[in-house]
Amino acid sequence: MTKRVTLDGYHRLMRRVNLFPQGAPDSELLHRIFSILCSEEEAFLMSRLPLRPFTAAKAGRILGLSTEAARTRLERLAARSLLLDIQREDRTVYFLPPPMAGFFEFSLMRLRPELDQKGLAGLFFNYINVEDAFIRDLFAGGETSLGRVMVNEEAIPEEKACQVLDYERASEVIKSASHIAVGLCYCRHKMLQLERACRAPLDICMTLNLAAESLIRHGAAREVDRAEGLDLLQKARDLNLVQCADNVQRQVNFICHCCACCCEAMIATRRLAIPNAMYSTNFVQATDAARCTGCGRCAAVCPVGVISMETDGEAGRTARAAKELCLGCGVCVRSCPADAVSLEPRERRILTPVNTAHRLVLMAIERGKLQNLIFDNQAFLSHRAMAALLGAILRLPPVKRLMASKQLKSRYLERLLSEVEVDRFSD
Repeated sequence: MTKRVTLDGYHRLMRRVNLFPQGAPDSELLHRIFSILCSEEEAFLMSRLPLRPFTAAKAGRILGLSTEAARTRLERLAARSLLLDIQREDRTVYFLPPPMAGFFEFSLMRLRPELDQKGLAGLFFNYINVEDAFIRDLFAGGETSLGRVMVNEEAIPEEKACQVLDYERASEVIKSASHIAVGLCYCRHKMLQLERACRAPLDICMTLNLAAESLIRHGAAREVDRAEGLDLLQKARDLNLVQCADNVQRQVNFICHCCACCCEAMIATRRLAIPNAMYSTNFVQATDAARCTGCGRCAAVCPVGVISMETDGEAGRTARAAKELCLGCGVCVRSCPADAVSLEPRERRILTPVNTAHRLVLMAIERGKLQNLIFDNQAFLSHRAMAALLGAILRLPPVKRLMASKQLKSRYLERLLSEVEVDRFSD
């Protein structure tokens, strides 16, 4: 007889979170992280919530509670940023944030005496940098990334400025945001708790639009106007910090100002050496050998360490960048005293998903998790069965996938698979 294993609330929540396109693999470290962030009862409740946005009424039906009782529980979680609550016209919509960018960052975006933030920082560091299955999947699990680097607008020569689209300009993203919130930088605050932080400012990273509105309402971040947002952007550039943003064109949710030593994305990009591990900009570094004096300043400030100083015959030491790994951030351009470093357009333009839904679907397809988004409420046996079926079909080679759809004689499935193929090759 097969022994039935009973999962506690934390293990159930781990399984639920790992259904996200940017999931979080099961780990004893993650179990301990959840045990600090919430009670087991709260973890069990969150494990039953949909991945897609939902209302209190829908949560009540899933949890077997009245709408008001469900709303009370959801608001308690939202007050601690374990859920985000978004105002849509005349109703409130909730959603369970992914691990990153999500509840990992929210737990350290402010000082919270009720949490063991030092212990939490150590667990985060070990889960991300020692076990590293989470960060590898996040950056190497597919072609579509969670975040993207934004080019330093001041590093673009005037004749090439027209090649930078508005959603690629941090200044335009800030100007067009409906809400701007500033909180503690998760990465540097984590390192500060571990006594390993650099001197870059903590109070500088931004959450934008509807996500910012929720964090502001619950006191997780402070609201700033566009003028202060632009001032912080300039401060970050002057400190050679890299702007990393939500990988979408519309309704960007965050802009982080990243340093090379504390930022998880920069550390992972250097350590994993994956081309475009974070979506780079549409530019790469170029050095004019005739002007380069070999001072090495560009190599020293490169946040991912892809610029090296090489001996080039009579020219002496010259900077060379590994273009396949270059982020195109432009930090090196500002540091060159001889004006020998510039940014040039990439041969092939990198495309950015239109919005969060588009990005999530692309990530889900690449990671074999599309079924989790389509059949979201897997508390129902029918949803679990269809999710398992679709997951198996989407993992088949293209020819077998077509044969399977024909055999099932499902018009819906045929249409879905055809749309998946269109999405796969239209990027």
